[in-house]
Amino acid sequence: MNKLLSDFAVGESGRIVKVNGDGAVRRRLFDMGVTPGANVMLRKKAPLGDPIEVNLRGYELTLRKVEAACVEVEVQ
Repeated sequence: MNKLLSDFAVGESGRIVKVNGDGAVRRRLFDMGVTPGANVMLRKKAPLGDPIEVNLRGYELTLRKVEAACVEVEVQ
């Protein structure tokens, strides 16, 4: 089952399938290591849901909810 990273619950994990978005946003995500095939886990959410912190490739990365909505993940 595929979900957007922005819809994940805390502790949920999966494998990135696709990165959508405009050129600049997509390039920024790729530069940060958000690429298809990488495993990702949602670690924390801010009280209002934005931003979120994910564990990706052995490090913690903070993303805005708009950026996370561009990342399609296969839930494990």
